[in-house]
Amino acid sequence: MAQNRMLQFVTVPKAMPDKRDANVRAQDFHEIYREFADAKAAEQAGRCSQCGVPYCQTHCPLHNNIPDWLRLTAEGRLQEAYELSQATNTFPEICGRICPQDRLCEGNCVIEQSGHGTVTIGAIEKYITDTAWDMGWVKPVKPREERAESVAIIGAGPGGLAAADALRRQGVQVTVYDRYDRAGGLLTYGIPGFKLEKDVVMNRIAQLEQGGVQFQLNCNVGEDIAFDAIRGKHDAVIIATGVYKSRDLGGPNAEAEGIVRAIDYLTASNRKSFGDEVPEFDSGELDAKGKRVVVIGGGDTAMDCVRTAIRQGAQSVKCLYRRDRANMPGSQREVANAEEEGVEFVWLTAPKGFTAGDAVEGVLVERMRLGAPDATGRQAPEVIEGADYIEEADLVIKALGFEPEDLPQLWGTEGLEVTRWGTIKANFGTHATSLPGVYAVGDIVRGASLVVWAIRDGREAAESVLGYLNEVQAVAAE
Repeated sequence: MAQNRMLQFVTVPKAMPDKRDANVRAQDFHEIYREFADAKAAEQAGRCSQCGVPYCQTHCPLHNNIPDWLRLTAEGRLQEAYELSQATNTFPEICGRICPQDRLCEGNCVIEQSGHGTVTIGAIEKYITDTAWDMGWVKPVKPREERAESVAIIGAGPGGLAAADALRRQGVQVTVYDRYDRAGGLLTYGIPGFKLEKDVVMNRIAQLEQGGVQFQLNCNVGEDIAFDAIRGKHDAVIIATGVYKSRDLGGPNAEAEGIVRAIDYLTASNRKSFGDEVPEFDSGELDAKGKRVVVIGGGDTAMDCVRTAIRQGAQSVKCLYRRDRANMPGSQREVANAEEEGVEFVWLTAPKGFTAGDAVEGVLVERMRLGAPDATGRQAPEVIEGADYIEEADLVIKALGFEPEDLPQLWGTEGLEVTRWGTIKANFGTHATSLPGVYAVGDIVRGASLVVWAIRDGREAAESVLGYLNEVQAVAAE
């Protein structure tokens, strides 16, 4: 019976949930994909080939049991599908929305490789978990037994929250410290609502609070509380700060008014969606309305910026990237969405400076070509001499990626080792740092990476912390 519901990829074509019309969705910050209906989700899940070696699972950082929860969805056993999905992924409704499935599970689907079109794994994952929330299947954590030990987590982004969830399930007392006034990190303030509506994140944080996770918000470690004080109050610490230091641009007039950081621009926009007072936005400094906007960069953050600018009513939006479309790091699905909404991509271009009067007036652009492969195997961009031009702009957004802050210096702590890139040096298996009882996860270890990797790190670090607490307890009992 179960097998008859599967292997439908030969007769059933790939279908994504309907997208809202580009002209309509560009007017608001609501998510652009509609929900699958029950029958459609079951039909698309039934396209899975149930292959013997599931490359979708192998290429998922969390190794989600994708074929099994697709089968359960095809059979209409949605609560079981949710429970299986939740067993390996702390936030499946978030990953279903923002993971670059085209580079991970879906991009490695066996039927995709055979030319039948991938199973729409991300959309089905989102559907399963949204249904679970609607049906009341998502419950606060209730550990079987409470433990006396407490763990501090510094950073309320996906890595820290995943660790908090895993530790609370084992009865550990958890306090999360975060510099912002809301938990969620980049899930809350970095990713726009059209990719991840904020009630999705807030619901998950509320579930953690109801399960006993304590949040100390508006708390800047190193200023409001010392790192050593946190170590003294808790039995173990997990550092999950992420990376927030923006890479910068040089050249003439690089400090001109109207040249802004992507993180500032996106945070202001997301705060407005919460109804906050945002003076920088209200003054027009971080509002794209009526402006000629140029975004510099080719990653997912750049895609978030260009699509946000469209929704704010920009006169025009252009994205400059130094390589071509095939070599850009951002999701191809996001590029297509941006183009539908009116964004113009200017490939093989890079800034060398800016023109400015009282504020920025344009970007000095160098045209590029792709030369020989570099150490990473990607073709290196080379400047085409004499092909420079000026791209007019009233607002320039720098989306060049993020680097780690110097945490040992900011926190005034000795012995916390960092790599030559400034990331925290941690064991990739245990996530242990050079300080006993201190662990580190996510982007502060990996550099700027994906949410799904941070979730994996957080879950793994929680296991290591439990092992450490058990060892300490055993020694104390001797």
